[in-house]
Amino acid sequence: MLQPAPPALLLLGTTLTFRAALLLLSRLPLPTNVRGDPVRTWRWHNLLVSFAHSIVSGLWALLCVWQTPEMLVELETASSLSGYWLVCFSTGYFIHDTLDIVLSNQTRASWEYLVHHVLAIFAFASGIFQGSFVAGGVMTLFVEVSNIFLTIRMLMKLSNNQNHVFYEINKYINLLMYFLFRLAPQAYLTSFFLQYLGQKTLGAFLLTILLLLDLMILTYFSRLLRSDFCPNRASLRPNNDKFLID
Repeated sequence: MLQPAPPALLLLGTTLTFRAALLLLSRLPLPTNVRGDPVRTWRWHNLLVSFAHSIVSGLWALLCVWQTPEMLVELETASSLSGYWLVCFSTGYFIHDTLDIVLSNQTRASWEYLVHHVLAIFAFASGIFQGSFVAGGVMTLFVEVSNIFLTIRMLMKLSNNQNHVFYEINKYINLLMYFLFRLAPQAYLTSFFLQYLGQKTLGAFLLTILLLLDLMILTYFSRLLRSDFCPNRASLRPNNDKFLID
């Protein structure tokens, strides 16, 4: 596969692209109850960038698989220039978001996101620099289709619109997308990478990361169910103002 540019240069370029997107989206008007609160303002802008990334990368991942169907089966060897660009694009987003969280002094509130991002960066970067598992990275990004609706949910809660009828509609769509584009692909990826168990290969390294992400995804799923479908139980939890799925 022909690489369009050195990987390090691509990652730098995509990271700066998301930084520019943050500066651009920060110019948009804020909801009333977000305006004037520095933490809520930061969260709103951070989520807008996340929303943009999810739309682009989620649809891009589906397009990559439609163009190169063998990516669904040959997760280690199948690849395409478009898929390679996509994995670089999303790695740049994770680098940007990690820096945004740290530089905005939101590390404590968002430490679980940081763990997720670091795992994703290591996994994607290892494939980028070694030129393998590009298809696996593309399939991992199916999750961004689910994140479109998850981010809409978070934006509505942040703007205090969780009683709006659209929130009720979105929460069921979000649950369906969570199954189709997060839980199902993750289960498939895990079953595929189990073949590398016990080996001293990149596949075994990626399996370790994948298992950690599995644990995080299941934890987030339980929080989502408790928050949206068992609100009485969710209200019993202390409000620690964490920037998470709750």
